[in-house]
Amino acid sequence: MTLPTPLRGPDFGSYPAEDVTWLLKDLSDVQLEAPTEEREAAIQAGRAHYAESLPQEYQPGPEYQRLFQKALEASAERVAYAAGLMTEMILAERGPDATLVSLARAGTPVGILARRWARFAHGLDLPHYAISIVRGRGIDTVALRYLAEHHDPSTVMFVDGWTGKGAIARELAAALEDHAPEARFPSDLAVLADPGRCTPLYGTRDDFLIPSACLNSTVSGLVSRTVLNRDLIGPGDFHGAKFYADLADDDVSNHFLDTVCAYFPNVADRVEKDFPDLRSADRTPDWSGWDTVRRVGLAHGVDDLNLVKPGVGETTRVLLRRVPWKILARPDAAPDLMHIQLLADERDVPVLPVDDIPYACMGLIHPKFGQGAVQ
Repeated sequence: MTLPTPLRGPDFGSYPAEDVTWLLKDLSDVQLEAPTEEREAAIQAGRAHYAESLPQEYQPGPEYQRLFQKALEASAERVAYAAGLMTEMILAERGPDATLVSLARAGTPVGILARRWARFAHGLDLPHYAISIVRGRGIDTVALRYLAEHHDPSTVMFVDGWTGKGAIARELAAALEDHAPEARFPSDLAVLADPGRCTPLYGTRDDFLIPSACLNSTVSGLVSRTVLNRDLIGPGDFHGAKFYADLADDDVSNHFLDTVCAYFPNVADRVEKDFPDLRSADRTPDWSGWDTVRRVGLAHGVDDLNLVKPGVGETTRVLLRRVPWKILARPDAAPDLMHIQLLADERDVPVLPVDDIPYACMGLIHPKFGQGAVQ
């Protein structure tokens, strides 16, 4: 089978071509966006899968844009430090011939940070691809075939932004096991932050604000989340995505990367000093995020745990893309949650103070569209 041709900037996405190769099909000319409540109702009723359509892109107002910039200034050094530790972990596992494969789209900026750290700290020019994985549908097997044709699968390291309750980590492992007869890829997943404690490869296990979680495509190379719609994606196609070139005036994708990378020299000595201790520590996943999600679901009458989204990144997604019901937030994490409070205020969603969760916050999707909660 002839494999499709990958996409690169500037023809697709706003990242420089050397930063990432998109193993995706361009669906930019297809109308895929649906009103949020209509889309949520179809998903919860089982009439549609979330990856068959796209949420309407949230366009932040001036106050939210100021919050993003403030959050970036406050956390850029912390992100740089975590990116350095994560990349050192990747290189320790895969060596200088590592192939970075980020899970689009939250993983893509993090994959680029890893690539840039490897170049900054070690003079390496690591290949970096972005591919699609869909909860409940698995990974893009055409993209895996492309990777296997161009690289030794044993060099691949999958990269994502953060973990929530670990659903994608589980999805990745299961999908790669299914693909093993064709080509065996290691199922390791490296993340910037692992508050769900479901991977041994991370820069931190703290649940803190990674500014790339604050926005949608405008901090992710102007690329939509990935789409798997059988009417548009044939058996020989990559999964799809859209390039929102019309949002170029609001794009902060490269500003985010450049701001974080400017701190690499500041954190280099600390990364070098701290990495051996991290490497030798007991990093065994205990999947405690699942336990928290089950407990919170029970406490709030939610039996569909897909409606419970733990962590700053996942809570932000709930507010940007889904129909939020309520937000649980630790008061001591308030400095990391100003954008959460603003989004919640805009959508008239209650923010409830809690102090018995390991995450900074958790978002609950509104269950009124299904049978997920006691009303």
